[in-house]
Amino acid sequence: MSDTRIKSTSITTLRPMRPTQASIVEQTVEQSMEQSAEKNAPAPTTQPSARPSAKAAAGFAALAAIGPATWGTTYVTTTELLPPDRPLLAAALRALPAGLILLALTRRLPSGDWWWKAAVLGILNFGAFFPLLFFGAYHLPGGVASTISAVMPLLVAGFGIGVLKVRPTRRTLLAGLVGVAGVALLVLRGSATVDLAGIVAMLTATTLMALAVVLSKRWGRPEGTSLLALTGWQLTAGGLVLAPIALTAEGLPDHFTGANIAGYTYLGIIGTALAYALWFRGIERLPASSVSFLGLANPVVATLAGLVILGQTLTVWQVAGLVLVLGSVALGQSRSKTPRARA
Repeated sequence: MSDTRIKSTSITTLRPMRPTQASIVEQTVEQSMEQSAEKNAPAPTTQPSARPSAKAAAGFAALAAIGPATWGTTYVTTTELLPPDRPLLAAALRALPAGLILLALTRRLPSGDWWWKAAVLGILNFGAFFPLLFFGAYHLPGGVASTISAVMPLLVAGFGIGVLKVRPTRRTLLAGLVGVAGVALLVLRGSATVDLAGIVAMLTATTLMALAVVLSKRWGRPEGTSLLALTGWQLTAGGLVLAPIALTAEGLPDHFTGANIAGYTYLGIIGTALAYALWFRGIERLPASSVSFLGLANPVVATLAGLVILGQTLTVWQVAGLVLVLGSVALGQSRSKTPRARA
């Protein structure tokens, strides 16, 4: 799932690349993603008509889980490396530069109805999602925010009925409830307080991301367009919405330290460009419900990062919650017999 804290990206300027250089970089990234997930499978089409094999599905799920896993490191990265008190600026710097980098690498723009489709997905995934996420994160304890975001598998199942015409199985609903319970045990504390505005913002943000997952599954991607290009379109669209708001409301800090630049670089390249490309690959290749459960890797990694980097400890209840979350993810990846929905 998405992060519960601020993310940002590198502001490094790229020199223009010759078309041959851009093609080589894009092809290399795409091939490495494909080979890691499905070594012996035939080359996929833009919108695959056949369900991947069990081995290939496991590979795609493992790659897609890298996205939520890296998002789980955002809290530590933000608190330890980034300048404080600029959540909107961090969101804009995370989305827009990463999108522009991918546009420079792929050298492809949308055409036809993909101008508005990319804009809709970009706003859902980034332009509207990020501000709501940051508002919720600053008004709620991290555990409460994580627990609210854990309902995404259930929201995806609900949207799937109307958009994809796929009814969730009892196994999916059970796994979703187990995941919520597991995240609650993993991250909540007895002293946690709640803020109604924060809860509404966090629930809205989670709903928007769940809708984006289903719409991405429904629309696929245009023929002949790489996954990196599609990711770049969305990041750029969301970043263009965020940038003027962030600059007007917060402005730029007086200077950027080496730690700031390192944090922006990590979150921008690893936590955004690469993570979302892998996440969108999972949406394209796996059932929407299966992908949504991979988002539970976010609070798990966030908890483990606090354990390893910040010296926090786990209680017995938290260990039980970790086991439930992992069980929910495994249960959510079970292959159903429902045919793949077509765009």
